[in-house]
Amino acid sequence: MFDGPKNHTTDQERTILRKLRIWIAALGVACLLAGIGIGAMLAGKPTVAQTDLQIARAPEALSASFAEIARRVEPAVVNIETLQAPTELSDKENEDKDDSTANNPLLDMFRRQQRRPTRGVGSGFIVSPKGYILTNYHVVDEATRIFVGLQSGEKYRGTVVGVDPETDVAVIKIDVPRDLPTVTLGDSNAAQVGDWVLAMGSPFGLDQTVTAGIISKKERESPYFNVFQRFLQTDAAINRGNSGGPLINMRGEVIGMNSQIATSTGDYNGIGFALPANETNFVYKQLVAHRKVQRGYLGISLESVHDEFAKVYGLPEAKGAIVTSVSPTEGGQATPAAKAGLQPNDIIVEFEGSRIVNSQDLIQKVASTPVGQATTLVFLRDVDGKLDRKTVNIVLSERPSNAAREWIDSSKAVPKESDPKGNALHLGITLAELTPQLIAEKRLSGVHGLLIKDIDPNGLVAEVRIPPSNNPALLEGDVINRINKVPVNTLADFQRVVSGLKAGDPIVLNVTRRDSRTERQVPIIVQFTYQ
Repeated sequence: MFDGPKNHTTDQERTILRKLRIWIAALGVACLLAGIGIGAMLAGKPTVAQTDLQIARAPEALSASFAEIARRVEPAVVNIETLQAPTELSDKENEDKDDSTANNPLLDMFRRQQRRPTRGVGSGFIVSPKGYILTNYHVVDEATRIFVGLQSGEKYRGTVVGVDPETDVAVIKIDVPRDLPTVTLGDSNAAQVGDWVLAMGSPFGLDQTVTAGIISKKERESPYFNVFQRFLQTDAAINRGNSGGPLINMRGEVIGMNSQIATSTGDYNGIGFALPANETNFVYKQLVAHRKVQRGYLGISLESVHDEFAKVYGLPEAKGAIVTSVSPTEGGQATPAAKAGLQPNDIIVEFEGSRIVNSQDLIQKVASTPVGQATTLVFLRDVDGKLDRKTVNIVLSERPSNAAREWIDSSKAVPKESDPKGNALHLGITLAELTPQLIAEKRLSGVHGLLIKDIDPNGLVAEVRIPPSNNPALLEGDVINRINKVPVNTLADFQRVVSGLKAGDPIVLNVTRRDSRTERQVPIIVQFTYQ
C-alpha cells in the first residue's frame, strides 16, 4: 500500500541529486578557474617587482662596470707631449720683407719669438711591460723630442721604434727600471654596433680622461681614408689630444686606437674613428720585428664590382675586384701580377680559397699575407663575350711604401674648351674624337677613345660621385675607352651604344685619366645606372 509513493519519492530525489551534482561540478570549475587566475596574479607580482628592480639597478651596475674597467686600464694609458723644430722663414718670405723693416731690431725679436718650438699633445697605451707604447703616427710625426707621462706622474723620454703612415700607427719606447702595466688587445672583429665602449686619453692635455659611448658603425671609411684605414666609428667623446688613446670594450680589452674625428668645429661633434685593434696589432708586431711594415703585393690597380658591372658582364652577383691596370715592373723586377699574366678587366673572385667581396677586401687579404708566400688566385676573363674561369699561382712580393691605392685629385678640373661638338645629350657630356692635335695638346700618346671636353653640371654624369670623398667620378680631360665592353674611337661608336639604352640600364665606362701629380695615364672604371 505504501510502495507506490515510496517509488515516486525516490525519482524526485534522484532528479534533485542529479541537478545538485551539476551545480557542484559547475561551482568547482568556477572555483578552479578563479584559483588559477588569482594564482597567476599572485605569481606575477614578484616577477614584475623583480624586473622593476633590475631596471632600477641597471645604470648602477653599468656605472660600476665603467669604474672597474677604468681602474684596470688607466695605469697603462699614457700622456704624450712632443716638441717640433720651429718653422724657418722661407727665402720668399725673407725677400718679401721690405727694406724699412728688414733691419728693425724690435721686429726681429718678435720674429724670433714666433719661431719657437711647436708643442703637441697626444695619447698612447702600453702594450709591453718592457715599455713599448702604441700611438698615432701623426702624434709623433716630425717630433724632435717625445715625453711620455705615466699615471704615477713620472715622465720619461720616448724614442720612436717604427712608424706606418698608411695606418697612422707608431710604436715608441720608454726605458723604465721595472715592468710596466699593460693593456690587452682584443678582437676588434667581434665588436658589434651598439656595444658600449670607453675612450681613454688626454684631450687638450687633460690626462687620464675617460668618456663613454657605443660603437656606431664598423668598417667606416672617412673622407680622407687610405686602403688600410677602415675604422670603428663611435660616439664616445674624442677630442684633440685623444689621438693614439685606446678604445675599450666592456671586457677591458683594447679594440681600437682613437685616430680621427669628424667635426665642423675642430672638436667633438659626436663622431670619432678608431683604427681596429686587429690591424693595429698586425702593424705593432711588424714594427717591433722589422722596424717597418712588410705587406704582400701583387702590382695591380683595382676597382670594385658594382651592380652595373655585374649586369653588363653577366656576373651572378656584384662581388669581386676588377683589374684596371697591371704594373709591369717594380724596383727593376717584374711584378707578381705581370708574371702571372693578369690583364686589365680581369675580375678576381677568390684569393687563397676565400671569396673576394670587393677591391678593398682583396687588398687587405693580399697585404696581410707574408711576403714571399705562394698563393692561389682565381679570376674571370672576358673571352669573346664569355667569362672564362682561370686559376694562377702567385708568389707575393713586398708592397713598396708608395703603393697606396692611387687616387685622382678630382678637385683639379681640366680647363673648359670652347666650341664643344658631338654632345652625348643623354649623359650630359661633350665628347671629341682624338685628333693628332688633341693627342699632342693633352699628352695622350698611346691612348684611344673619346675625350670628355665638357660636363653639363645638370646632366646625369655630373651626379655620379665616388664615395666616401663624394668627388666627381668623371672629369673634363678624361678619355672614354669603352662603354659596356664596346671600344669607342668615334662619336658614332659611342652614340650607337647610348641610343640603345633605356632607363634602369647599367653603364660601365673604361676611362683613362692623366694624374696631375705623376703625369701618368691612369685607367679607371666608372659604374652608374642610366636614368
